[in-house]
Amino acid sequence: MQNFSSPLTSTQRIVKIVRDKTLAIMKKGVSFLVTVALMALASSLASASDPSPLQDTCVAIAEPENAVFVNGKFCKNPNLTKAEDFFYSGLDKPGNVSNPVGSAVTQVNVAQIAGLNTHPMGTLLVGFVTSNPDNRLFTKVLNKGDVLVFPIGLIHFQFNIGHTNAVAIAGLSRQNPGVITIANAAFGSDPAIDPDFLARAFQLDKNVVKNLQSRFWYDNN
Repeated sequence: MQNFSSPLTSTQRIVKIVRDKTLAIMKKGVSFLVTVALMALASSLASASDPSPLQDTCVAIAEPENAVFVNGKFCKNPNLTKAEDFFYSGLDKPGNVSNPVGSAVTQVNVAQIAGLNTHPMGTLLVGFVTSNPDNRLFTKVLNKGDVLVFPIGLIHFQFNIGHTNAVAIAGLSRQNPGVITIANAAFGSDPAIDPDFLARAFQLDKNVVKNLQSRFWYDNN
């Protein structure tokens, strides 16, 4: 025997349409929630690092008067910073090892260097320059056991002013950091930058630029 279902009434048809649309919306909602959850998970995995600095320097101070709050610390007004804010001396001094474990840790962090990377053996003149438009120069002479912090992204230099060879230990904030030597990048690029561009940027005669580009720029890395 073959059975046939009775035709749907107008009310039943309306109920069926509403039910089907509700199910479709619920499916889309679940899909949307899954997508949002995956995006949130990806974002949480991708942001596992310190935030980028909002200014060239952030010298931590205890008293917040005339200060700016950046990355968890009150920062001294950048116009009031000085070379000593990035300097620490004493890593050549032995710690007290008269304890059960026979060792001591000398910490050098924001508590010791308010400006929070070189630790020299010899005598070095080191420094860095802040960004435009101020271009402030900070310099310090480092001896054995001294430390100076170079704020991230700023042009900096180290020059041996002693009478013997010097050794410096640099601590960087990446697993495999690169090095950009300004002269090598500007005048030793491959292919070469148009001399007209460099002449204008450095305000030099074009022939001087060509002479600089013709030299061998040594990579000391």
